[in-house]
This record gives sequence, structure tokens and C-alpha cells, in this order.
Amino acid sequence: MSYKRILTIQDISCVGQCSLTVALPILSAAGLETCILPSAVLSTHTAGFSGFTVRDLTEDIPAIAAHWAKEQIHFDAVYTGYLGSTEQIDYVKDIIRDLSAPGALAIVDPAMADNGKLYPAFDSDYVQAMKTLAFSADIILPNITEACFLTDTEYREAYDEAWIASLLSKLRAAGAKTVVLTGVSYRPGRTGVVVLEGDRQDYYEHRKISKGCHGTGDVYASAFVGALLRGRSPLEAAALAADYTVSCIEVTQDDPGHWYGVKFELMLPEYIRLLGL
Repeated sequence: MSYKRILTIQDISCVGQCSLTVALPILSAAGLETCILPSAVLSTHTAGFSGFTVRDLTEDIPAIAAHWAKEQIHFDAVYTGYLGSTEQIDYVKDIIRDLSAPGALAIVDPAMADNGKLYPAFDSDYVQAMKTLAFSADIILPNITEACFLTDTEYREAYDEAWIASLLSKLRAAGAKTVVLTGVSYRPGRTGVVVLEGDRQDYYEHRKISKGCHGTGDVYASAFVGALLRGRSPLEAAALAADYTVSCIEVTQDDPGHWYGVKFELMLPEYIRLLGL
């Protein structure tokens, strides 16, 4: 397999095991040359910490992209996570258009909402901008809340397989190509991911751990992207990423002092083993 170069665009939370501090080591463990474009730098993530610092890097993005273009640097995949503004979304679309190598993949985690609500920094204008990015990507990884916002669907706590199928159909009708819908639970104690690829819909179910952990969405998305670029199918990558993420939660859940993330580093050897490297 050729040595692939991926660009991931999201924020850096210097402490907190999420966003780029998760994506960079996981993608590197997958054997990918991992390039980063920070959208912002935070002293910590925003869930549970107070008094954190934030430096927005929006103004730096065009100059960085222009330098890459001058140096004829291109990427085999572009993977986006948390983006801080509609302006950043526009810059990301330009980067995907101008700096993608032939056959490159655009993979978008529309990290903007959960539990039926948008994150505090975002509004309806951001949702509309995210639609233009998500529906032009090759693969999107929304949770159910994000899928509802992307399709103007009323969020439900309770649902069945028919409702999920309808949600996926709406995503497809809006322009989504391959969809990896996370956090889909049809029975107590179990959760999983639905993969829509072409006309085929598959569900991978696994154990649901009741204790939630910050950053697991970033762990999952990064593990998925790494597996995908190592030659796994979307369904295979989705299942592998789920198994790895569960293992990261399991190794963390008995440590009450580690409330701010998961100890994903301890399970990187397991991720490498799952990839067969």
C-alpha cells in the first residue's frame, strides 16, 4: 500500500484528549503521514474546565493554504472535525478543492451538536454552511442530532429502524454519498453505527457503556479514517473504530480522576493490531 498523506483540520485543545491531540497520534499509528491545520488553540477543551484560553486561527488559514499551493503540496485525504465558524468552513472547501490529490477523499465529521442541541458556539447560519461542506464530501460521520440538523428533521430521543432509515434517506436526498451514522441504539445496553453506502445499509452493534467520556467522537472518527485509508471498507472501518473506542472507554472508566477524556494512548497497540500492521 502506498504511503498516504492526510490533512486533518480541527482545533487543538492542549489538554483534554480530543480534536487534534487525538487525531494526530491515531492517524500516525495507522501509518499515515498526518498533516494538521489547527482552526484554533485552546488551553483545555470546554467541557468541565473553566477559565480556558482560546486563540482563533481563522486569519492564518488562507496564508497556510497559499504556501502549500506554492510548494505543490497535495493530500490523499482531507478529514475535518470541529470548525469554529462559517468562514472556516468556506476556507476548508477551498482547501479540499485546491489541494486534493487525484482521487483524494473528503471526510467530514460535522461536529456541531449532540443530545438534540447545537453546541453553544453555533447557530442556524453555521448549520447551513455545514450542509454545503457535508453534502459535498465523500463520507460524513454525523451523530443522530447532527443528522437531524443537516436534514431539518425534528430530533427524537426514541426511534425505531424505520425512522433511522428515513433519516438516512433524507441525508442521501440532500447529497450525502457515504454516511456513517453514529450512536444508533435500538435496544437497552447496546448501541452501534449504521453505514449507508450506495443503496446498501448495514448496522454494526456493540456494547453501550453508560459512562460518557469527552472526546470519544474524535477518537472514533480518527480511528475510522485511519482504517479506511489502510484499505478497509466503510463498514469494516466503522466496526473497527467502534471496537477501538469501546476499548478506550473501558480502560478509562474506573479512574474517576480521568474525567476529561479517554486513555486512548494505552490502546494504540490494540488499534495497530486491529489494523494488522
